[in-house]
Amino acid sequence: EREFRMKVYAAIVMCFVLAGCALTPVGPPLLKDKVDWTVSFLQVKASPQSYRGRVIVVGGMVLSAKPLKERTRIEVLQLPLDGEQEPMGPLTDSQGRFLVFHKEFIDPATIPFGTRLTVVAEVVGSETLKLDEIEYVYPTLESKSLTVWPPKVPGMWYRPYPYIGAYWGPYWGPPYWGPYYWGLPPY
Repeated sequence: EREFRMKVYAAIVMCFVLAGCALTPVGPPLLKDKVDWTVSFLQVKASPQSYRGRVIVVGGMVLSAKPLKERTRIEVLQLPLDGEQEPMGPLTDSQGRFLVFHKEFIDPATIPFGTRLTVVAEVVGSETLKLDEIEYVYPTLESKSLTVWPPKVPGMWYRPYPYIGAYWGPYWGPPYWGPYYWGLPPY
């Protein structure tokens, strides 16, 4: 019995250790040598023709995806990338929009509005499209590798309601006695 418990605890600890070590790879290792890390999104946005043929890493939030005849066009709101190349931060940190063309068909339902992604892509130029009432110049990229990130879920949520006594409800879980509660969000 005790030996069995120790094996279970060891297995649980290993799961957490391995989960902490498992990072989502951004592109195959062969592409990492081809990426020009000195080129920023702002530089490409300012002069897309000057950076044609360069491979960059850029990410953001999907605004729309549209299947075309032989590829898929994805409109993305650029966001800063963290150390693992994951798009992070508020939308106000964006430096603009860009278009990614992916060679294969991607069903738009699999990358809906709000999906965060990172692409390793080649700069191919620019395209001017109507954005509401203005003409917007989008830098265009040809995707070499596309990483879709899982949605962010807040770890803890604070309920500042001073409930004294038991409360049982469909969103609040089992009864809790006391003035404050720390726990997972009710969604």
